[in-house]
Amino acid sequence: MLPQTIEELDGIRTFCKSEVKKRAIVVSGLAMIPVPGLDLLVDIGTLGELIPKINRRFGLTPQQIEELDDLKKATIYEMLKLAGAEFVGKSITRRLILTVLKRSGKRMAAKRMLRYVPIAGQAAAALLSYGAMIYVSNSHIDACYGIAKAAMERRTA
Repeated sequence: MLPQTIEELDGIRTFCKSEVKKRAIVVSGLAMIPVPGLDLLVDIGTLGELIPKINRRFGLTPQQIEELDDLKKATIYEMLKLAGAEFVGKSITRRLILTVLKRSGKRMAAKRMLRYVPIAGQAAAALLSYGAMIYVSNSHIDACYGIAKAAMERRTA
């Protein structure tokens, strides 16, 4: 169900951003372990779990959207098109997450190389991992917030 008030919407955004920070700390810690491919598996697994939870909180999973009446559904789909959001209202697959992560390819390549430099490199890899997780997740939260807010405003107008 879509949030009904701006206060509820703001609370959801605050909660989601808090959850993202917690997950980003864990992911960055795991990025320090110099095992080939581990960081990518952790990133994909974490985003694969986190993104659907964010969608659900905002009432924007494909199932939740389909349960809306036709007018609300049309409004959401119009907002999705305008926003160009990558994960909102979609079923999240590993392939979709990998596509988004590949766009930050230079960062990912740098992270992989840095992990093998003792201490300083591993710390840098952890920071890059943290930054990437925060960026991708918070961008998604902001897209969900904008779509839910626009849909809410359209309902009241």
